Amino acid sequence: MAITARTSFQAAPLQQTLSDNYLDIQTNGWAQQYLPDLMEAEAEVYGKRTISGFLGQVGAEEAMSADQVIWSEQGRLHLSYRADCLDASASTINITHDIDGVARTTDHGIRVGDQVLISGGGQTVTALVTVAAAGNQTITALPYGGAHLSDMNFADGDNDLRVLVFGSEHSKGTAYNGGRANKPNFTSFTNKPIILKDYYEVSGSDASQIGWVEVSGEDGQAGYLWYLKAEGETRSRFMDYTEMSMIESEKAADSSTILGGANGLVGTEGLFAAIKSRGHQSSGVTGVNAATDLAEFDAILAEFDKNGAIEENMLFVNRATSLAIDDMLASMNSYGAGGTSYGVFDNSEDMALNLGFSGFRRGSYDFYKSDWKYLNDLATRGGINANATAGEDIRGVIIPAGVSSVYDEQLGKNLKRPFLHVRFRASQTESRKMKTWITGSVGAATSDLDAMQVNFLSERCLVTQGANNFMLLN
Repeated sequence: MAITARTSFQAAPLQQTLSDNYLDIQTNGWAQQYLPDLMEAEAEVYGKRTISGFLGQVGAEEAMSADQVIWSEQGRLHLSYRADCLDASASTINITHDIDGVARTTDHGIRVGDQVLISGGGQTVTALVTVAAAGNQTITALPYGGAHLSDMNFADGDNDLRVLVFGSEHSKGTAYNGGRANKPNFTSFTNKPIILKDYYEVSGSDASQIGWVEVSGEDGQAGYLWYLKAEGETRSRFMDYTEMSMIESEKAADSSTILGGANGLVGTEGLFAAIKSRGHQSSGVTGVNAATDLAEFDAILAEFDKNGAIEENMLFVNRATSLAIDDMLASMNSYGAGGTSYGVFDNSEDMALNLGFSGFRRGSYDFYKSDWKYLNDLATRGGINANATAGEDIRGVIIPAGVSSVYDEQLGKNLKRPFLHVRFRASQTESRKMKTWITGSVGAATSDLDAMQVNFLSERCLVTQGANNFMLLN
């Protein structure tokens, strides 16, 4: 009879430590009598894995009870336009757009008797409007310093004029003959909510099965029931989806094949899409050197000056941009040229060297800087940015703090709201901000299905008011 020798353990001539002296539970399984040293707790190797919380810091949440939300934003107070020089020898110019690039031809607000500043071709002149017929984009503006615009070095075909109304001049004892009153302009915007869903299912048998790994989760799940972890991670992931969708979503273009179906899917405007469409973008502050970064940051301030000039702003940036800003600010420190600055305020050498900045003031603006996990984590935007083309790698966003005053067309009144806020679908009987319900026969039975089904649902959209005060760093 043949005898098969055991291969798991081999005797050695000396008592010594060899690679085959150790019990390998992965290879041998539980088919041996020795108890392994089992570390039951699951190691949290990725730290806090959730990224939600950004919108909670910068905005608010409000209920809505319609398929869309419509809001109106104020126009500029002063009259400023872009124009073309039609005939410099006759001082006639054509109004084409307002100063923000919105088409304004026959509906401009310039009237006879208005004093205007005209710039273009390297010169600026003061002029008086003598002809501005209603419903006509052509006006005549005679310069104070010469007979016609041609005498002031303006030329026909100059298509980059700027015209600013700064006052008016009229003769004694004359009635005002402007012919029309100026009415305020406003711009309406709209967005619609999207419905987000997710789902988790576990059989009745697995729901009652004890595991040997002690699980833990972001929502406080703990124990030896594996389905608790799976359900908890599905919930945490869905909560992140409700925020990520408000950041990344965009409306379907007219050419998109998503449109036209019976399902009514059209997308929604997220934060990044709103800033790209109505806000500003900058490719500056990349860490080339402190002087260049400072000049590029000042260019951002100049863009803010042209718009709302909101004093307090929040910077949410990735790691590289955060370090670039730290280096930029450190270079401006009075100790930066000949040494280092210890501590924060008392300049003590015994304190740890602090090279990070969470808040600073430049010009008339205050900035509060925070690292944005969403842009750093490899499993979220951080991984996409690593593979994105130049200009599509989102490095950060500048968001104004405080509130804006807008006219709500559904409520019919002016309201003060945060610049950024989430609208969720709700009524007196139903709230779809964050719905969770359980079906099946596990626990309290609701059906004859031998499983537990956990459903998640949310219906929401983002309202980005005053996007001209936002800046996207890409």
